[in-house]
Amino acid sequence: MNGTTADESKKPDLKIKCGPTSWEGCAEVECLQEGITQNEQLPSTINDVELPEWKRILRESLCYAKDLAERFGLSPEEESEIREVIRRYPMRANPYYLSLIREKGDAIWSQCIPSKEELQDPDGLEDPLSEERDSPVPGLVHRYPDRVLLMVSNYCAMYCRFCTRKRRVGDPRKYVPRAQIMEGIAYIKEHREVRDVIISGGDPLMLEDSQIEFVLKKLREIPHLEIIRIGTRVPVTLPQRITPELCEMLKKYHPLYINTHFEHPDEITEESGRACGMLADAGIPLGNQSVILKGVNDDPKTMKRLMQKLLMIRVKPYYIYQADLTKGTSHFRTKVKESLKIIEAIRGHTSGLAVPHLIIDAPGGGGKIPILPEYVLSVDDEKIVMRNYKGHLYEYPA
Repeated sequence: MNGTTADESKKPDLKIKCGPTSWEGCAEVECLQEGITQNEQLPSTINDVELPEWKRILRESLCYAKDLAERFGLSPEEESEIREVIRRYPMRANPYYLSLIREKGDAIWSQCIPSKEELQDPDGLEDPLSEERDSPVPGLVHRYPDRVLLMVSNYCAMYCRFCTRKRRVGDPRKYVPRAQIMEGIAYIKEHREVRDVIISGGDPLMLEDSQIEFVLKKLREIPHLEIIRIGTRVPVTLPQRITPELCEMLKKYHPLYINTHFEHPDEITEESGRACGMLADAGIPLGNQSVILKGVNDDPKTMKRLMQKLLMIRVKPYYIYQADLTKGTSHFRTKVKESLKIIEAIRGHTSGLAVPHLIIDAPGGGGKIPILPEYVLSVDDEKIVMRNYKGHLYEYPA
């Protein structure tokens, strides 16, 4: 039976004051009611026709177990298991991303549909990269000498089940107020060694254009800040968010870079290709960071095809990560030796443009460490012995 439960039928009494992606979390509020995530509707005075396409898509997101059960014909047991997961880790799956699912359990399904395995991870860490330890002010991480990460949102167009920030993303109690962002910007202004900032979240592009521009303008007023980067999965999960108006605004703040997160070739669609093309046409260099995920992309053929297709939409493969030790994600993690086989299958077997760096973001805040197959077999005062991608040995004078 897939009917509405008593918990799901409760409607929180929320006063709506502002736009759907505002810092104050008012209009599109995600409220934990008995542990259930509820998408509050936009004010009834706003006609659907007046909303941009991406907001119309977003407001139709599935957030309840009962919604999934009705759409995909889940059993009562499956519905109950998903409901238990959502009590701890919110779900949002918008209609566009759901449309990419070919069958239950495929690579797209695994990324957006909660699994009971998320609650079966006794050894995972809430904050695997020790971001809180390296946070001198709320919402800012300063780990590397010349760059910082600034979180401006804790909402996303789709809540990835493998997210490294599962502890905070989608939780309305951890929304990012403007005062916190200003404190982070003040910190950057006071620390002249910072020349590079990564705007992150959540997803920064879930904010309104005016809010994104507010942050960019404030950052560009800092003389010693050279590079601004935005980390976003919107081109993958809600490409309709990339509009001509957004691109016109972004290109005023060069040098500006965007890194996105395609995980599987099926995510590269006509819509996502259009979105990336618009950003590239605005002069924004695009990079991609993938995570090696069991059952999603953990085979050489799939990952190589992903890297090749990224180049076709003008996105440069940048990093592929070994999955973080995030609590609730152990079922996605692969063995390092399997990841090394994947990078070996890419290097030399396709264009160098398609070869990313394989990275482990060290637990405890150790930072990003490149992991390489053993191509150098020996080095002495006379020569270096190497193997190429085919396994052939070569010598070079030391």
